[in-house]
Amino acid sequence: MRNFQLPGRSPVLATNGMAATSHPLATATALNVLRDGGNAVDAAIAASAVLTVVEPAMTGIGGDCFVILCQPDGSIHGLNGSGRAASGANVDWYVERGITDLNDVPAHSVTVPGALKAWDTLLGRFGTRDFSALFADAINYGKNGFPIAPKVASDWAGLADKISKNPGAAHHLLKNGKAPKTGDLYKLPALAETLQTVASRGVDAFYTGPIAAEIAATVQAEGGFLSEEDLAAVGADWVTPISTNYGGYDVHEIPPNGQGITALIMLNLLKRLNARDLDANSPERAHLEMEVGRMAYAVRDAFVSDPATMSAKVEQILSTQYTDSLSQMFDPQKRNENIVLPQLPASDTIYLTVVDRDLRAVSFINSLYNGFGSGISTMKSGIWLQNRGACFSLKPGHDNAIGPSKRPMHTIIPAMVTKNDKPAWSFGVMGGAYQPMGHAHVLANMIDYDMDPQQAIDHGRIFWGDDGALDIEAGVSDDVSQGLASRGHRVRAASSPIGGSQIIGIDHDNGVMIAGSDPRKDGCAIGF
Repeated sequence: MRNFQLPGRSPVLATNGMAATSHPLATATALNVLRDGGNAVDAAIAASAVLTVVEPAMTGIGGDCFVILCQPDGSIHGLNGSGRAASGANVDWYVERGITDLNDVPAHSVTVPGALKAWDTLLGRFGTRDFSALFADAINYGKNGFPIAPKVASDWAGLADKISKNPGAAHHLLKNGKAPKTGDLYKLPALAETLQTVASRGVDAFYTGPIAAEIAATVQAEGGFLSEEDLAAVGADWVTPISTNYGGYDVHEIPPNGQGITALIMLNLLKRLNARDLDANSPERAHLEMEVGRMAYAVRDAFVSDPATMSAKVEQILSTQYTDSLSQMFDPQKRNENIVLPQLPASDTIYLTVVDRDLRAVSFINSLYNGFGSGISTMKSGIWLQNRGACFSLKPGHDNAIGPSKRPMHTIIPAMVTKNDKPAWSFGVMGGAYQPMGHAHVLANMIDYDMDPQQAIDHGRIFWGDDGALDIEAGVSDDVSQGLASRGHRVRAASSPIGGSQIIGIDHDNGVMIAGSDPRKDGCAIGF
């Protein structure tokens, strides 16, 4: 039990339905849908639509989406809504021009937005409402305005220079050349009109016709290859989640091209190296997590890609033999200097989760990748386009090398945890490359150390920066920092919070939902 004299929040408990998102307005929308008789799928889509308006740096209909759904009968369904590179993209073109990072040529980092196609695919199979009903709040906030929340204002201000460089982005996202401040009422009428068009006419109105033509023309005017044909060919694929068992629980992730396999590698290593025997707040635990994380991320960097071009099989990577071989690289006394860290992708993302009265659980993540994605926005339709293509490698022959109509390695990962074929926790951790580390850390907090969802989220985080030094949040003790330094890690105080998280747990014995929401964001969990 937490110390009620200290700042913090209790987990939220309810019995009829629960929603946890990164923004109160989105959580309220989800709860209203549940109260009105909609299911968790309906509520998640409605909340995501609101987030595209009220938290626009983090998410949008110009981005991608992944979902894991656990039905009341215990069946698990995964949905990959990641878009593909332009059909005209070829790694040799970039090599010949000396381009080594697609972020340097933003129009070439734009991939087909897969989010709306994913929403439509999910709703068509498992939802009960239509876009017209579910987009109502999002459209209202876009047309009539929404108050800027503190974290949203902070993120927006930090991106003002980036979006000022694109006419469409500057037009929609700045007022008199400046980002809005906390408490300002802000409107996004062009986005609201586009959402209204999709609500009235369906997703084909986005992927074909005038909106698609404008998206393609906008990217091509900046030098990119994305075409109307690429947009029309969009798809969202049902996939079988991959899993491992940790502490008696089955942990499910979306398979590659998502990086969820990285979290499973970490969990396998933590289990192999008896992590649960270590104190939750010890330098020994922190050192172990950082080292197995470095191993798992190195594997990710070497192999994770579009499954059509991935040379290693998931079964090989998650095998006992491979886990044993990786574990030999761990030294409890010092940092292994021979583990090569991958280049870190940065990411801005929203994660939300909803559980309905039937205990249908939805783990849902939507992202533009970097803040406001590529920084490129359409002028008329008000769509800021993701830069997910920046996750591609520009090394010819690499599994994840950019290629025609190929999906990149993807950082956004929802998770679902089951026990005895029933959902135990629906959760996710935002934060770009941090997400697999966050999954392993938060899950170990709950399974190994018996923390409730809110305690597991609040617990201090550590992750490496671009230079390999460990960024340590203020909630981590000096003893842990000193213990890491004594083992050869370079440590420093984190300049900003690391990631964000939402969790809903289910106590099936008592019929109670238990939720937590990350204080590192503006959001909250609410149930009824």
